[in-house]
Amino acid sequence: MTDATSSGTAAAADITPAYRRYALFVLLLAYISSYVDRQIMGVLLEPIRNEFLLTDTQMGFLGGIAFGIFYATLGIPIAFLADRWNRRNIISIAVTVWSFMTVACAFVTGFWTLALARVGVGIGEAGSSPPSHSMIADLYEAKLRSGALAVYALGVYIGIMVGFLVGAYVAAEYGWRAAFVVVGAPGLIIALVVRFTLKEPPRGHADGHAPVDPGPIEFSAAFAQVKAGFAHLWNDRVSRHVVIGVTLVSFVGYGGAYWGAAFFMRSHGLTIIEVGQYLAAVIGGAGVIGALVGGRLADKLGETDKRWKMWIVAYAKFIAAPIIVYFFLEMDTSIALLVYIPTVLLGAFYLGPSFAMIQTRSPVHMRAMCSAIMLFILNIIGLGFGPQAVGILSDFLRPEFGDESLRYALLILSFISIWGGVHYYLAGKHLVSAKA
Repeated sequence: MTDATSSGTAAAADITPAYRRYALFVLLLAYISSYVDRQIMGVLLEPIRNEFLLTDTQMGFLGGIAFGIFYATLGIPIAFLADRWNRRNIISIAVTVWSFMTVACAFVTGFWTLALARVGVGIGEAGSSPPSHSMIADLYEAKLRSGALAVYALGVYIGIMVGFLVGAYVAAEYGWRAAFVVVGAPGLIIALVVRFTLKEPPRGHADGHAPVDPGPIEFSAAFAQVKAGFAHLWNDRVSRHVVIGVTLVSFVGYGGAYWGAAFFMRSHGLTIIEVGQYLAAVIGGAGVIGALVGGRLADKLGETDKRWKMWIVAYAKFIAAPIIVYFFLEMDTSIALLVYIPTVLLGAFYLGPSFAMIQTRSPVHMRAMCSAIMLFILNIIGLGFGPQAVGILSDFLRPEFGDESLRYALLILSFISIWGGVHYYLAGKHLVSAKA
C-alpha cells in the first residue's frame, strides 16, 4: 500500500499555513506524551529504588538499556514502513502502545516485571519520531525547518516538565504506582486525535517536488534501504558529524535528565515535591526557551552564513561546559539551583538544528529512514548507555564518596558534551563546500 492509496492523504492544496501549524501542534502533543512517559522514571527513581531495594546500576538499566535498546532498534524497521505507508497511522498506533505500557508499569511486582514494562514503552515510542520528523519536513520548507523542528523538540522539555511536576505530586499523595496511571492514560486520547484529525502530507511537498510515490511495501528491499541510509549519513560529512555530535551530547543529556531528581534529593536534600516543582519550572522554562532560541538562531544566522546552522550548537556547548562544572561542584543549594538554569537553557540548543540538518540533507524518499538511523545511533549510545553509565560509575564511586557518588559521576561524564561540540563545529566547517 502506498500513500496514494492510503486513507487520510492530504492534497497539496490542503496544506495551508493554519493546517500545518495545527499538525505541528498535534505532533508536539504526541511527542510531549512520549517524553512524559519516558522520563517519569526520573522523578520516581528514588521511591522505586527504595521499595524494591535496587542499586544505581539496576536503576540505570531500567532507565537506559531496558528502554533504549528496543526503542532504538525497532525505529529502523518502523521508519522503513513510514517511508512507504501512512505516517499518521503509524504514529497513532505507537502512541497507543506506549501509553498502555506506561499504565502497565503501575502493576509491576519487582525489577524484572518493571523492566519488561519499560521495554514495552520503548517499543511503542520507536514509532513516533522518525515518521513525525518526515511529516514535518514535508510540511515546512528548508528555511523554516529548523524552527519547526525546534518547536517539535519542545516536547522533550515540556514532557520532562509535566512528568516531574505531575509525577512528584501524584507520587507524594498517592504513591509512585498511581503516577504511572495518571501520565499514561491521556496518551490514549492523543492517539485518537492523531488518527482522526491529521492527514498524510504529500512527500516532497515543502521542497517543491512533485508527489513522490515510494512504491509498494516490499520487505525484501528493507536491507538495501537501511544500507543506503547508513551510507548517506556516513558519506555526507555534515550528516556524519551531526550524528556523532548529537549522540555524544545526548549521552550526557539523557544521563543528566534521568538522574537529575535523584541528584538534588541526595546531594541537596530536596523532597520529591521540591524537586518536581523546581525541575518542572527550570526544564519547562529554560529548556523551552533554549530549544526555541537555538532553532531560531540557526535559521536566522544560517541565512547569512550557513555554517552557523551548526556553529550555534557548538558554541552553546563550549560556553556551557564551565558552567556545568561549577554547578556540580557547588555545595550551596540556592546557588546550585540558580546555576542550573543556564546549563539547561544552553543544553537545549541542539535539538532543532540537528533534526533539521539531517532532514534537509536526506533524500526525500529516505527521510524517515535517515531520521531513524540517527535516532538508532543516538539512542543506543545516548539513551541506552547514558543513564546506565551514570549508575555504574555512581556505584563504583560510592565506597569513596557515599551518597555524593552520584554528584561526581554526573560531573565526570559531563565533559563528553565538549567532544560533541567539536563535531558540531566540524559539521559547520563542512557546510562551506556542501549544499544546505
